[in-house]
Amino acid sequence: MIDDVRVLRLTAFSSDPDGGNPAGVVLDARDLSDERMRGIAAAVGYAETAFVTEPPSAADPGRMGVRYFSPTAEVPFCGHATVATAVAIADGLGGASIPAPADGAFLFSTAVGDVRITTRREGANTVASFTSVEPVVTDIAPGVLARLLDLLGLTGGDLDATYPARLSFAGNTHPVVVIADPARFDAFTFEPRAARALMDEQGWAGTITVAHATGPGEYEARNIFPVGTLVEDPATGSAAAALGAYLRSLGLVRPPQRVLVHQGRHVGRPGLLTVDIPATGGVVVSGTATLITNPFP
Repeated sequence: MIDDVRVLRLTAFSSDPDGGNPAGVVLDARDLSDERMRGIAAAVGYAETAFVTEPPSAADPGRMGVRYFSPTAEVPFCGHATVATAVAIADGLGGASIPAPADGAFLFSTAVGDVRITTRREGANTVASFTSVEPVVTDIAPGVLARLLDLLGLTGGDLDATYPARLSFAGNTHPVVVIADPARFDAFTFEPRAARALMDEQGWAGTITVAHATGPGEYEARNIFPVGTLVEDPATGSAAAALGAYLRSLGLVRPPQRVLVHQGRHVGRPGLLTVDIPATGGVVVSGTATLITNPFP
C-alpha cells in the first residue's frame, strides 16, 4: 500500500522475478489526481507505473483508460507496464477490482490512442500482446545525430551500414542506432544527465534505442532512459515496437515477420521481447509478466 492505494509490482518480458522490466500497476486510480499518481510512481521507484483511471463497463469489459507515470512525469505510453497490467488482470491479481474479459482481449485508451491487447496462456505463464499505434519513421537531423553519437562515445564508423539511424515512433519517439561491433555495443558508456538533457530538448519521451544485430531475425538492445535512479531500461515494449517499425520502413524485413529482441543483460535483468511485424499497421509486441512481490505490499 502507498498512501492507501493498492499497488501491484510485476516484471514484464520475463518469467523470472529477477529478470525483465519491473512496473507498478494500480488497478483503481479513478479518484487519483495527477500529482498523486506521480507521487505513487516516485514511491514505487520503477521506470513506470500504470494507472487504470477509467474502469471497464459491463457493456465493454475489456476497454479501460490507462495512464503511465515515471517517477518524474507522465509518459504517453509504456509497453512493459501495458503488458504487466494486462497480465495482472488476466491472472486475477487484482481480485474482483477488474474481472478479466472472457475472451482475453483488452483495449487500453491511452494518451497516444487506443492500444489493443490480447492475452493467452502458454504453459505456466500468461502472455500479453499489444498492437502499437500506427508507426512513423523519419530521418534524424545530421547535427542531432552527431550529438547523439558523441554522447555515446561513438562515431559514424561504429554504426552498422545496413542500419542507418532513424527516429521511430510507435507510441513514443525513439532514436534508433545500430552498432556493428559487439564489443563496442557492450562497452559504450554515457553521462546520464547529458542524455536526459538531449532527450528533453528533442522531445524523446521514450528511450534512446541502441541495438546490435546478433543473427537472422534476432537483435540485442540497450535502451537509455535516465529517470530517477534508472539509467538503462531493462526491457522496453515501445522501443521494441519502434524497432520493428524501423526494420519495416527500411525494407530490412519481409513482413509478416517475427523478430526477437533480447534486452537487460547489461543491467542484470535479462528479458525477451517478441516482435511481430505485419505488412502494414501497428507492430505487435508480446511477452510474459510475473509478480515480483506480494500483490499488495
